[in-house]
Order: sequence, then C-alpha cells, then structure tokens
Amino acid sequence: MQSKYKVGLMRLNLLAGALLLGLLAPQAPAFASALLLWLGVIWLAVTAALLEFSHRRPAILPWQLLPGLLLMALLWTAPERHALWLWLWPAALLLPQPVWMLAVNLLLAALSWWSLHRLLGAEQALFAAFALLTLTILAVARRRQPQRPSVRQRVRLAPGLPLWSAYQLYEDLPRERARCHREGVHGELLLLRVPRHQLWPMAQQLCRQLHGFENCYRLDQRTLAALLLNRDAQLARERREELLANLATPRKARVIALEAIDSLDASLGRFQEQQDSLAIDMEVTHG
Repeated sequence: MQSKYKVGLMRLNLLAGALLLGLLAPQAPAFASALLLWLGVIWLAVTAALLEFSHRRPAILPWQLLPGLLLMALLWTAPERHALWLWLWPAALLLPQPVWMLAVNLLLAALSWWSLHRLLGAEQALFAAFALLTLTILAVARRRQPQRPSVRQRVRLAPGLPLWSAYQLYEDLPRERARCHREGVHGELLLLRVPRHQLWPMAQQLCRQLHGFENCYRLDQRTLAALLLNRDAQLARERREELLANLATPRKARVIALEAIDSLDASLGRFQEQQDSLAIDMEVTHG
C-alpha cells in the first residue's frame, strides 16, 4: 500500500474519532469533562489535517503527549462515566514514541488506574491492575521487537517527495555507480549538514531541484544526501553551483564524485570531520 493511501486511511480514522468525541461532548454532565472532550476533538481534527506533513514533527514534541494527558484528565474528572477508557492505555503505549514519553505515559496510566481503584472495589481493582499490567507489558514488548526489514528499511519517508532512508542510499549507490560507468554519465553524491530545525524545509528545497530520476536521502536528523546525475563533469559543476546557491544557509556541504567513493562510511566520516563549508572530492581518497 502506498504512503498516500495509508495517510488517507489514517486521516479518516482520526476524523471518525473526532466525530465520536464531538457527539459525546454535549452529553457530558460536567463542564470539565465537556471541555476535555472538545480538546480531544480539536487535537484529532488538527492532527488529521496536518497528517500528511507529520514528517516535519519530531516524535519528542509535546503535541504527541497530549492524548495521554487528556485521557488521564478524563478519568480523574469523571471516573464513573469514562471508566472503560482505562483500557485505551495499552493502545496508546503501542504508538511510536521516545523513551521519556513512554515513561511519562506509563506513569499517567498508573495514575489513571489509581483514580478508579476505589470506584471498582478491591477485587475488581486488583483484577484491572493485573490485566492492565499484562497488556502494558505486551504493548511495550511489541514496541521493542525488531521491525520487519520491509518496515525498518522503509523506502519513501514523506508522501509526494523523493526522500528516502539512509538504508536506501546504501542500496542505490552501487547501482548508480554501475549506471554511470555503463552509460558514460557523471554522477556525484551531495552531502548536506544543516541545523536540525531546517532539515525538513531543506529536504523539500532539495527535492524540488532534483530530476525525476534522482533521489534525496535523510541520513540522520541533521544530514541529507542526494545522488546527482549529469551528462558530463562541466554540466555537473554548473548545476551543482546553481543548486547550492538556491539552498538556504547556513549549511555544510560536500560533493563527491561517485567514482571517487571508496567507501560510503569512510566518505561520511570525512564529511563529519570537515571544517570548511564546502569540500569537493573528485578523486579517490583513502584512509
């Protein structure tokens, strides 16, 4: 299934959830519960609207912590009305999130159970704690399982952009080198180091300047790469200068002829140690 269809289905689910909360909010007897439900409606609707651009949002943003806070607040303010929502916590813990956010959500889940334990009674509270703990362990264990290669080595990172993972660069590089040798064209690897907050805007700028047969790669949270193909070295130099002039600054760049790459890891290591804003390698560099 292509990314755009996954985005559409996910957006539909979020809007359905927003509609459900919107139907429940007017029926809430307390103002606090109604307010929290409307906040949930807003969060789901805005998330659905921005879903296609979610690649711009780092996973550590508090925006992703808001659902857990809303769920805990609902259980604290109206436990007798929303007690069944306690079982949403294992699903929430399955979502991709950094370790610190997982720890916070685990704490919120424990506080949610505590807000209900008197309402449930001793026996039911103990059973709920045991069941919730079991489901939580399964959810956390599920998150820690190695992803399938097809998921971990996901190709396109953003809908509509020729932006690929670092793994894909390792796959594409030998193929493009062979293509350059076979067809007699000039290939170059462009490496860009930018501030973290400029990564996605820079990726968009770079992708817009690539030909349809060229690709861009995100190597880490601050590094982009692109494989550039031209008829000869002169055209490659002219295009490279124009491309770099059109990109936002500040940034550090390195251009390496594909035939000069002895090892991609070694080239990336030299790029990390580079002090100049621009370096160009047209010959094989060892060591």
